[in-house]
Amino acid sequence: MKSFIETERLILRKMIPSDDEKMFELDSNPEVHRFLGNKPVKDIEESRGYIENVRKQYTENGIGRWAVILKETNEFIGWSGIKLIKDEINNHHNFYEIGYRFIQKHWGKGYATEAGLAFVDYAFKEMKVDVLYAYADAGNKGSRKILKKLGMHYVNSFEYEGEEEVWYEMRSPSL
Repeated sequence: MKSFIETERLILRKMIPSDDEKMFELDSNPEVHRFLGNKPVKDIEESRGYIENVRKQYTENGIGRWAVILKETNEFIGWSGIKLIKDEINNHHNFYEIGYRFIQKHWGKGYATEAGLAFVDYAFKEMKVDVLYAYADAGNKGSRKILKKLGMHYVNSFEYEGEEEVWYEMRSPSL
C-alpha cells in the first residue's frame, strides 16, 4: 500500500491520530450526517475511536479510508478512499467500496471527485480490484452526482438500516 497519493490540489494519506480535531469538526456537524442516519458524533473520543478503527483496517485489510489534505493550506478537509466491507450489504459481502466525507465548508469544490478519481485509479491499477462498489442515501443528490462523475453505474435501490439506498458499481477496465 502506498503511503500517499498526490493530485492537483490534494494529498491523500493514511489517517493519523492528530487528525482527531478536524475529524470531530467533520462528524459532529448534523448537516454532514443528514444522509448518514442523522447521528453526528457528540464527543471527540468518538472521532479518535473512528481513526483508530480505520488504522486497524490498514493492517488487517491492507486498505481503508484516507485523510484528504488540501495542498494549499495543509489542512485536513475530510476523508476518501477504498474500504473492504466484510458485512453483507445489498447481497454482497467482502467487497471493495469507495466513499468520501468532507467538512461542509469544502463541499461543492470538486474535492470528492478529485480524490475519488485518484482512488478509482488506485483500486484498479495498484490493488487490481475487479469491481468497485459504492452506495449512498437515495436522497443524497450530491453524492449520487459524484459517483456518476467517477464513472460508476447505478445498479439498484435497496433498504439498509431503515433507509433507502442506491447501489453503484464499476468494473475494472481490464476485464
